[in-house]
Amino acid sequence: MSAYLKLSCSPLPLSSLRDVLAYNLRSCRVARGLSQEQLGFIAQLGRTFISQVERARVNISLDNIEKLAQALELDACQLLAPPFSCLAGEDAGRIRRQS
Repeated sequence: MSAYLKLSCSPLPLSSLRDVLAYNLRSCRVARGLSQEQLGFIAQLGRTFISQVERARVNISLDNIEKLAQALELDACQLLAPPFSCLAGEDAGRIRRQS
């Protein structure tokens, strides 16, 4: 993942689905006030693995995407959708309709 994604508050064009997942995972984790270690514990995945996924350094299985989504109380498709998909129901729909 490019450095600009790590520093950005707003979503920028993402070059791959892996970058989208990395951006959404980190955004949703931070929005919920979880550390990588806490998310890893809830999802039964290692902290270093969470870090690698957030930096788009590893391929991730569908099973692990599902574990992360469940830990963040999301549908797995929200982690793979364009940014802002971690917003709760009505807010996410409102933002999508404005686009």
